[in-house]
Amino acid sequence: MVRATKAEAVEMDAADDIEMRQGAELVEDANAANAATGEMRYLVPGLERGLRILTQFSPREPVFGAPELAQRLGIPRTTVFRLLQTLEAMGFLERAGGEKNFRLGVAVLRLGFEYLSSLELTDLGIPILERLRDATQLTSHIVIRDGRDIVFVAKAQSVAGVFNSIKVNVGTRLPAHATVHGHVLMGDLTLNELKTLYPEKTLEKYTPQTPATVAALYERVREDAERGYAVSASSFERGISVISAPVRNDTGRICAAVTVTIPRADIDPAMLDAGLIEQVRHAADELSHCLNYRPARDDRDGRTSPYMKSLGLK
Repeated sequence: MVRATKAEAVEMDAADDIEMRQGAELVEDANAANAATGEMRYLVPGLERGLRILTQFSPREPVFGAPELAQRLGIPRTTVFRLLQTLEAMGFLERAGGEKNFRLGVAVLRLGFEYLSSLELTDLGIPILERLRDATQLTSHIVIRDGRDIVFVAKAQSVAGVFNSIKVNVGTRLPAHATVHGHVLMGDLTLNELKTLYPEKTLEKYTPQTPATVAALYERVREDAERGYAVSASSFERGISVISAPVRNDTGRICAAVTVTIPRADIDPAMLDAGLIEQVRHAADELSHCLNYRPARDDRDGRTSPYMKSLGLK
């Protein structure tokens, strides 16, 4: 760990005094604001700032220095420096490319795996993924949505060597609006909910197939929701196609998606004729059943596949 100079230490001590006073004021203001509703919350500004620093790192921006973080978050540079040193000491950050820059450390990964291991979804879903993988010889995943991203939370890897070049692992995050996984996972959202999630006028384009506006995204989401699955031929990454189907929990809401990866730029019609879509939907329905999803008996919404009915849920 790099130690601060004497001048930096004096500056940071002064900043700490200011921060403590500001923190006390924030806590007092928050408590006063919540007292009227009978709700009492105690905010810790230092903890909030540390967590905000961690959330800035991403695959697209894996490395940051203190000046960049201070400017982005509106936090004094000396405070950022102390927070970075603390996070480094705990293993959540590590030095990258010299003394001044940081990247995420192993402790973040450990927390992520602890979270995944606590998910009922993955415990129940992995055996289903493995059966789907064995039946199709394709790598299979379970994906969830985290805000504007999708996150791969479980994987059954195909033994075929062609899949070794596809770098999608547990923990991989992709933009929800640009992937069919995201379209499936947003199948319950209304247009207003999508507008709240994406307030910008235009959406970031990754390929010519990426929806350009929220209205276009909503149209795509509704089409996939009504179909009950989504098929993508190189719509996000060239040379990779996928089939994805929604998983519902006991409330009836979409909580995940089951997907298979096809290492081709397009999908051979023979694969579809052989029942690949039905196999993916069957796996998604089976996981929904394990999560205590019970569709309406009249099935007026059209979301129940024949495989859900084959499980006795008619």
